Amino acid sequence: LQGPRYVSPVPGGGFVVSEECGDVKVFMSSHKLLCSLSSKYGHQFGNPAGVCVDTDGSILVADEQRRTVHLFPEHGAPICLVSTGLRRPAGMACSSSGHLFVADTAENCVKVFK
Repeated sequence: LQGPRYVSPVPGGGFVVSEECGDVKVFMSSHKLLCSLSSKYGHQFGNPAGVCVDTDGSILVADEQRRTVHLFPEHGAPICLVSTGLRRPAGMACSSSGHLFVADTAENCVKVFK
């Protein structure tokens, strides 16, 4: 890993890690690298920060530089879930009821999205 920042468990015992160098990596329960999101999806991150996994197993990534949150489904193209209203997204979490909590460090608050 190059500058690991945020980490979140994934179903099946693995985990996902955002890196300072601009990538997000997914590891299996054996701790072996499964994939890099930038390679798998051809997605260019600015500065990935918070990561979490929703109830469907999709990976969500907050991009601090681009001020966005993208969803990376197991199959299919990435989806931009939040493109406005964030100044510096950092840590985040997904609830089982479908809410997304994003810590916005520039505004000293937690923003909630449905």
